[in-house]
Amino acid sequence: MSTLPLIPVACGVLIDGDGRLLIAQRPVGKIAAGKWEFPGGKIEPGETTLEALSRELHEELGVIVRRARPLLRFRHDYRDRHVLLDTWCVDDWDGEPASREQQAFAWRAVDDLADLDLLPTVAPIIKALRLPPLYVFTRPDATLFELLTGLTRLPRGALLRLRLPSLPDREYAALAASLLPAARAAGLKLILDRDPALVASLGADGWHATSAALRRYGARPIAADRWFGCSVHTADELRAAQIVDADFAVLGPVFETATHPGASGIGWAGFAAQRGEVALPVYALGGLDQGDLGDALRHGAQGIAAISAFWPH
Repeated sequence: MSTLPLIPVACGVLIDGDGRLLIAQRPVGKIAAGKWEFPGGKIEPGETTLEALSRELHEELGVIVRRARPLLRFRHDYRDRHVLLDTWCVDDWDGEPASREQQAFAWRAVDDLADLDLLPTVAPIIKALRLPPLYVFTRPDATLFELLTGLTRLPRGALLRLRLPSLPDREYAALAASLLPAARAAGLKLILDRDPALVASLGADGWHATSAALRRYGARPIAADRWFGCSVHTADELRAAQIVDADFAVLGPVFETATHPGASGIGWAGFAAQRGEVALPVYALGGLDQGDLGDALRHGAQGIAAISAFWPH
């Protein structure tokens, strides 16, 4: 067991009306001076995360937080300390951000940070910011016609996993090729779950590994510019996903599902416990719909993954 101190930190990602993020440079005299990070600071005893975040953003930038939501809570280990970073998105505040602690800051798009010398804790936050809150799975017996006619009813920006387990690989590839242009036109990112090489050959947006497939890989099997997600059922599998550089995971079932009737879910408390403090966005799966999104965020999820919530019965 580590004897190093564990420091709880509240971190805020301010997002303006153009979708740009405020990122700040640590000033001279502080640890890691010159590195860039999202603003925030230590949670004092007796403070909630939101109270600490509001105080820190007022002290650093002179703004008053009006609306914020949880994004990602994770632990990062340094040589001399452990940091438990509780990150929130802030999209409504009073006041114009100004440097009160001699730190430089900049407004940048989430994909325009590569030239900055970032703290290592920024990378998982960027992944969470780039990922949507909704992950749609296809019905396992869906036809191409059903998929094409249903795409426009799906939420724009969502991930869409083409999950057709009984379809032979050749037919799966042909269907994926036919579906990809329509998915793009509907504002969806198409995620495949067969041979990861198919992602590159078709130009799909990413690959999803089952928990069994995850065990076959000791390193990331697809390029860094494609999403790599995986299904996990335990905290150990979640840590394994992080080791092979997955971008996100799906954990569940939270509640009983139609595909597994009678199988009890882990509930929100079980989800939060298994999700733990790993530096990886995690979707909650199992008996959920869009109305559960608030509960999912409060229990540490990136969002929800679902089938029946998105497709007509």
